[in-house]
Amino acid sequence: MAKKAMLERQKKREKLVAKYATKRAALKEIVNDESKPMEERFRASLKLAKLPRNSAAVRLHNRCQLTGRPHAYYRKLKVSRIMLRELASFGQIPGMVKSSW
Repeated sequence: MAKKAMLERQKKREKLVAKYATKRAALKEIVNDESKPMEERFRASLKLAKLPRNSAAVRLHNRCQLTGRPHAYYRKLKVSRIMLRELASFGQIPGMVKSSW
């Protein structure tokens, strides 16, 4: 199980990303639009830099829904490899069986 503080930090980042997503996208569009004057683009980049760092989607990290483990994460199932194996052993994932030979 991941530290409680790490999980809470991740939740906080997710809220910030959702809150600032539209504002960030609009500013990025202005910055990347080469038809706009340089001054306007520069002002937009300054506004973008003033936004909270944790509001950037890049700072999010995929974590297991059950344990919070950040590594060996299966995107499709949103769980780590350890929990995937455990759930498959208990027959809780349809169509998946533990292999044995």
